[in-house]
Amino acid sequence: MKKQLIAATIISTMMISNVSWANDNDHSMSEEREHTEELVGLSSGILLGAVIGGPVGAIIGAFTGTFIGKSVGDEAELSVQKQQLVQQEQKLTQTNEQLMALSTKQQSLEQVSEKYYQLQSNLAEQKANQQQTLNELTIGMNVQFKTGSSHIEPLFEQQLDNVAYMMSLSPELTIDLTGYADRRGDNDFNQALSEQRLAEVTQYLVTQGIARERLHGQAYGSTLPMHQEQNFENDFFDRRVTLKLLAPGAELAAN
Repeated sequence: MKKQLIAATIISTMMISNVSWANDNDHSMSEEREHTEELVGLSSGILLGAVIGGPVGAIIGAFTGTFIGKSVGDEAELSVQKQQLVQQEQKLTQTNEQLMALSTKQQSLEQVSEKYYQLQSNLAEQKANQQQTLNELTIGMNVQFKTGSSHIEPLFEQQLDNVAYMMSLSPELTIDLTGYADRRGDNDFNQALSEQRLAEVTQYLVTQGIARERLHGQAYGSTLPMHQEQNFENDFFDRRVTLKLLAPGAELAAN
């Protein structure tokens, strides 16, 4: 029995020396785990084989121990890889959460943008409808005058009262007024007469409570007749002050 143990010890020492010598000369530092596995398995196998089967058992046990050491090393490497996989999974989870949060923010931004464009569209439509209404009201809003006169007739005073009432209900509205004269008489007289007619209508609206800064006017004399042909009827329509209601921002366009 002692001889068997001595033989096993000698064989173990020789094999360990051979393995260590081979490791020092043929492999890099990165292969230390594999060498450790062989040493652990080899020494364990030798002792196991020596106890069970003597010298022959020691040799057989050495090879068996190599597989045992290999299994131990594989389990350690698997444990490290498992930890790496867990860390990668956690990173992926965080990335997915960030992507989901970004997607939610993008959807919210798209909804806000859609509402904004919808409101802009509605506002533009309302402005267009308002301007159309004002244009319709403007039709026929002319104060006509007798030849050579700037006096406002009672019929047109009632019309101007209605305009003043409308202005009081819509403080944002302004009025563009333009004064004209027919083509009878010289140009200087017609220009002065158109200015006087414009002043009379403006003052009448002011006395009805309309602020003067809401009234904007210009006189053109006989330079802009409504029709090219001059006759009694056309002259009547040329003797006028035209009123045009303007919504906010429309005054600049009108000018």
